[in-house]
Amino acid sequence: MNRRNRLLILLVAVLVLGGVALAATLHAAGRAAEQDRARPGDPRVARGEVTLDAPGRSVFRNMAWGPHRDEIASVPAADPSGPRTSSGVRCLRFHSAGGTGICLQAVHGGLRDGYRAVVLDARLRELRHYDLAGIPTRARVSPSGRTVAWTVFVSGDSYAGTNFSTRTSVLDLRTWTLDRNLEDYRFFLDGRPHKAVDTNVWGVTFADDTHFYATVATGGRTHLVRGDRAERTLRAVHTNVECPSLSPDGTRIAYKKRVEGASDDAPWRLYVLDLRTGRETPTAERRNIDDQAVWRDGGTLVYALPGDYGSDLWTVPADGSGSPRLTMAAALAPAFTG
Repeated sequence: MNRRNRLLILLVAVLVLGGVALAATLHAAGRAAEQDRARPGDPRVARGEVTLDAPGRSVFRNMAWGPHRDEIASVPAADPSGPRTSSGVRCLRFHSAGGTGICLQAVHGGLRDGYRAVVLDARLRELRHYDLAGIPTRARVSPSGRTVAWTVFVSGDSYAGTNFSTRTSVLDLRTWTLDRNLEDYRFFLDGRPHKAVDTNVWGVTFADDTHFYATVATGGRTHLVRGDRAERTLRAVHTNVECPSLSPDGTRIAYKKRVEGASDDAPWRLYVLDLRTGRETPTAERRNIDDQAVWRDGGTLVYALPGDYGSDLWTVPADGSGSPRLTMAAALAPAFTG
């Protein structure tokens, strides 16, 4: 092959690759533009005032396509399919309680993107913010609204495998004291101090401003731990528990449990643990649950499953009865006020 033919082949290859790259860019741009436009039949969303202390409201991340996608929105808790009021505040993860919100946001910079945790008051006004070391994944507020927690992935992007690392922080809003990494707490396993380089902590759920539950992973196993901020301790109380969620009366934990026979990339089912008896009850939800469920009340769990908009919210009774029901399309990260 002479030099002229080689140059022609190289030119054709460059043109083909350039065309592929241009097509991919245009497709991505078109997809992004499509998500900015509301479609017929989508949930109705309009800009308005959203507060975290109005009684009887459901507050959540709106996933419906259109200009208000990813904004914190609100509907009456009794009418979850009704028109949505959107706040203009965008969050990747969100939770609220006691008139306080915690919003984990993406920060788009000139050279690189980052993330931050923003503490919000009842009117969704920023109180303080903190840079995050990784990708947001979990957020919780204590019942009083005086303590918040968040978890990020600092490597890896899924709990399903073993090649990941998390960092979980707890912030006291009364003193603005930040415990940056709960791995610094003393961890007790089977009543004895346990320290290992593979320890990860995630998924805080608060009992009060000082005590909480969370997941600790080490040695290829996960443990439900009870945490004490005053003692700076984590004590294992049960095994095979991930992303716990404490019931309003403090007696039960909803969580995702790895079950035998499930695929490696979809290993979890939704269970409820009675903390007094240690009895585990599977819910009627048989699909894979990769979420930290929320208690809508003392008997109903709310959780996210993949949907046409990225995420839908479903409910199921906590006692194992009934069947799953779709409660809100195009929504994520719910919290309930009042």
